[in-house]
Amino acid sequence: MKTYLVGGAVRDRLLGLEAKDLDYVVVGSTVEQMLASGFQQVGKAFPVFLHPETKCEYALARIERKNGHGYGGFAFDFSPDVTLEEDLFRRDLTINAMAMDESGGIVDPYGGQQDLKNRILRHVGPAFGEDPLRVLRVARFASRYAHLGFAVAPETMELMRKLAESGELSYLTSERIFGEFEKVLKAGSLSVFIRVLRQCGALKAVFPEMDALYGIPARRHWHPEIDTGIHMELCLDYAVKNGYSPIEKFALFCHDFGKALTPKEILPSHHGHGPRGVSLIEAFAERLRAPREYRVAACYVAEFHSHVHTALYKTPEQIMELFENLGAFRFPERMTVLLDCCTADIRGRLGFENLQYTHAGYLRDVFEHALQVDVKKVVADGFKGQGVKDELARRRLEDIESYSRIWLKEHADLVSSERREDPAYLAQRAQRENSGQTPAGNRQRAGTPRP
Repeated sequence: MKTYLVGGAVRDRLLGLEAKDLDYVVVGSTVEQMLASGFQQVGKAFPVFLHPETKCEYALARIERKNGHGYGGFAFDFSPDVTLEEDLFRRDLTINAMAMDESGGIVDPYGGQQDLKNRILRHVGPAFGEDPLRVLRVARFASRYAHLGFAVAPETMELMRKLAESGELSYLTSERIFGEFEKVLKAGSLSVFIRVLRQCGALKAVFPEMDALYGIPARRHWHPEIDTGIHMELCLDYAVKNGYSPIEKFALFCHDFGKALTPKEILPSHHGHGPRGVSLIEAFAERLRAPREYRVAACYVAEFHSHVHTALYKTPEQIMELFENLGAFRFPERMTVLLDCCTADIRGRLGFENLQYTHAGYLRDVFEHALQVDVKKVVADGFKGQGVKDELARRRLEDIESYSRIWLKEHADLVSSERREDPAYLAQRAQRENSGQTPAGNRQRAGTPRP
């Protein structure tokens, strides 16, 4: 019986990265021998064991044979006669098909070290095409190691394309798809993940809502990149670069789904696309069986992000309505998620990367100030039942009215500077000029707080 460290731990050590998960393969052993040695069996389809002390995973060397559809359509041979080379041959990529023996020697029968050096993601053998999940795994590895310059080998991309065309991706379970997707949300370049899937034709099969955004035009003054799919990539790049949470990245991934539903006759305008996309997002999250907190965040970011982009031009009543509809007073973290996503949405546009985006700072400060209105003080003043809720809302609105006036006065230069670049303001001004409205009349209508 021999034991080898395999897979990602070997790959990452050779790349000089921290190896987080230590997985081992055992050659020349049986289930009975492993159990007799104190290992705990946890695998059902094939024997996987936990070490009695370290709790690391140990799997018997095995051979896989395709006998059905999807990720689970395999028969396994894990007899003691299976060799290490045979076990490594069933793995997806050469960089994942290396092993390290107990003395630190590398076993590399399929050229993984050379592909690591050349920054190539290459499949081990024809068995790659038997498992549709590997399409997502390759896209994930491409996203994870994009910063190191890794790219998918052309012959591997061709196999991925054939898998996408075969319909095998339809047999993947929601749990498997979201499992790979969430790993990218936690660590990886989402734009690379999307592009690899799109290049091989898998994006339409797995994430059709995202695929549908490519080729959808937007107004040039709002989106110099024009293509909504490209805009999504830029937004997600900003989120990754600035350390956004997985929930925020998921919400950004979904926030413009409604643009694919925009009536052709109003293109390239997308008025109402946020609320229009909510039902699409709910169905998407349900299909993937995404956690509830992911779904909720994606829905409110989609519904309300356009309101944030015009915060400086809203009345106090409109701002209060936004806070209440968002449920921000009950769940203050929602404001953080919304404003972070809106910042990425604005700066994820060509030429907008360094826009000040005063709307978000304004709304954040006004909200934090209104949040300090004390419900205990309302109760102490003698209000009861529904009266407490009504009085609390009245005092919050009063606070928003007074503080927004102070904020806009103190930041007048900043607001004026942003307006020179702000598409929302410039679009409103152009509309005002075309309709013959006076500047003063428009300021009042647009909701600039009264002096």
